[in-house]
Amino acid sequence: MKKILTTVFCVMLAFSTFGQESKSYRFSLEDCLRFATANSLDRKSMELTGESLETTYEQSKQQRLPNLSASFGENFTNNANGWGVSGNVGVGSSVTIYQGGQINNTIEQNRLNVERNAVQLERYDNQLATQILQSFLTILGNQELLNYQLEVLKTSREQLKQGEARYKAGAILESDKLLLEAQYYSDSNNVVDTRINIGNNLLDLKVLLSMEPTDELEIVSPDTDNLDHLRESLPTEEEAIGLAMEYMPDLRLGDYDIRLAQKGIDLARGNYFPSISANANVGMGVLSFDSDGSQQWIGKPSESVGVSMSVPIYSRGQTKANVKKSQIALQQAELDYEQTQLSVRQTVVQAYRDVVSAYNAYKVSEIRENAYSKSFNAYNVQYQYGTITTVELLQQQNNYLNVLNTYIQNKYSLVMKRKILDIYMGKQITL
Repeated sequence: MKKILTTVFCVMLAFSTFGQESKSYRFSLEDCLRFATANSLDRKSMELTGESLETTYEQSKQQRLPNLSASFGENFTNNANGWGVSGNVGVGSSVTIYQGGQINNTIEQNRLNVERNAVQLERYDNQLATQILQSFLTILGNQELLNYQLEVLKTSREQLKQGEARYKAGAILESDKLLLEAQYYSDSNNVVDTRINIGNNLLDLKVLLSMEPTDELEIVSPDTDNLDHLRESLPTEEEAIGLAMEYMPDLRLGDYDIRLAQKGIDLARGNYFPSISANANVGMGVLSFDSDGSQQWIGKPSESVGVSMSVPIYSRGQTKANVKKSQIALQQAELDYEQTQLSVRQTVVQAYRDVVSAYNAYKVSEIRENAYSKSFNAYNVQYQYGTITTVELLQQQNNYLNVLNTYIQNKYSLVMKRKILDIYMGKQITL
């Protein structure tokens, strides 16, 4: 399904970018993360949501201030004296003195929403980084496999040439020559398949980077010859859990949900209290005159100042129900937070032990790859001297390729799991 969506995405972008000049990039993992942060459309959408929440927060702080409005009215009247025009102008202002803490609670609620969105953005960055890391390491693994496959293909080509010469000289049977041919074409096909896989992997990575599919992207390979430092720098399991519990955005989001639910209770309870406001108005009549202009006057200014209070007496149980619902929401948020804490601990413990297991598998496969590589080279020399059969040589070669593939998979599996643990602990991802 993922490959289908990727293909559809690439086709759509291909039509939209027809005629545009493609760009070339040479990226390390760190470059990929920076590019994705700057260009991710989903991230930009979340940033716009944050700007909207920030605007709401700033506006809510203005609710403490009095408002100010002006009015103007004009009337045309017809009486015994004829037509006349009259009107008035006025300026009024009101300010809320007390509203059961609703203004302050609303301001605090909006502030929490702004901060919560920032944590959501951080969690999105972690999720995107994990996806980019996985795609990046998949490309590195396939590129390393391709390098080995090209060496094997070179060896297969030499074996085939020697086999043809030995067949013509009558040193081997035709079946042996055919086996060498089959192995050569099999190795050639492996190279083609791996190159196709790398191309598809690069397309997947471009999707994650919000990059044009027609752009050229080259991956900068880090030094992965010795990965012992990944195990040596590993903290204890308890330290890893402690760091994750302090950093994980999921836990901080849960904390914000609890605090927002508490504010929801305060806002609901605020409807039990009276609302007190003050107002002031200044107004006056404007020119009024008969159609012949014989009567003109200007009304006297009028001024008023007042205080009003609204006391809730009975709301048909609405306020009580809202308070109860808010209390239930708080209990649910607290339960969710406890569940998140448990899930984070379980996730980090599993991730930690996966790193230890992956390191052990990597070391074993590293030893096996080294041994099988030397064995294959020895078999190849023996075959040149005719001391082993073609079948024995090809069996050893296939055994080596299987061990090699396992070694590469284990190597990048270790890097992936170690870096995921770093993400959980709030550390910057580097290769």
